[in-house]
Amino acid sequence: MSNDMVLVRRTARPRPRIMGILNVTPDSFSDGGRYHSVDDAIAHGVAMHEQGADIIDVGGESTRPGAVRVSPDEEQRRVLPVVRELGDRGIRVSIDTLNSSTARLAAEAGAAVVNDVSGGLADEEMFRTIAALDTEYIVSHWRGHGQNMNDLATYNEVVGDVRTELQRRVAELIVWGVDERRIIIDPGLGFAKTSTHNWKLLGNLDRLESLGYPVLIGASRKRFLADLLPGDAEPTDRDPATAVIGALAAQAGVWGVRVHDVETTKAALAVWTAWEKGATE
Repeated sequence: MSNDMVLVRRTARPRPRIMGILNVTPDSFSDGGRYHSVDDAIAHGVAMHEQGADIIDVGGESTRPGAVRVSPDEEQRRVLPVVRELGDRGIRVSIDTLNSSTARLAAEAGAAVVNDVSGGLADEEMFRTIAALDTEYIVSHWRGHGQNMNDLATYNEVVGDVRTELQRRVAELIVWGVDERRIIIDPGLGFAKTSTHNWKLLGNLDRLESLGYPVLIGASRKRFLADLLPGDAEPTDRDPATAVIGALAAQAGVWGVRVHDVETTKAALAVWTAWEKGATE
């Protein structure tokens, strides 16, 4: 065997996009009511952008377990002024919605991404609408609304089942004429999933990425992270764990991470980027 060592340098991977969560709602699980007014929401969106968020994800309806649905008209009243103002300031915006009418109006107001946690299952017109738009579309794994999602957390093998169900949603998008290059997938952590299911999905991101589409991870402040903390911890105490997941997801090659606390995740990703740079130069 030759004693000569051949060093092969790999190419550094790009940092995942940071999607800052902006809930314009009174009842979201971790920050409901904090940014309910249009002015407060706009100010927080601008602040997250200045902190390093690449995209601001604006939502007007809580999708937490047990949440009561709001009408599309009320949702639009909450989000459209925020989407329009942030877009006018040159900030890239996504709209977090289950409703095709909100997706269409938000796109007209400047949203570049539609983030649909139902993967088109909550509104039968969503895929037709997306096909007619020029936005990117995040299709999430989903089985039902907040009132009954926990009853639907039954799988033969969670990673394989989620992968298959996402693949079916993507195939239907393509049948509707949506360009594959506009599709991003999300395993839907916390939606009809137990803590064990969530960790299984995070530990097997390569199986989801094998579908060939960019992957978004949204673990921020979710309940399964509370299991790692003292019983009286607040949702904001889950931010460090969220940031660690962001760095590990970056190592796994994800497209983006969706977070409440932009600064902490940005710091974690800066560490990952420096580590990655050290391995490739």
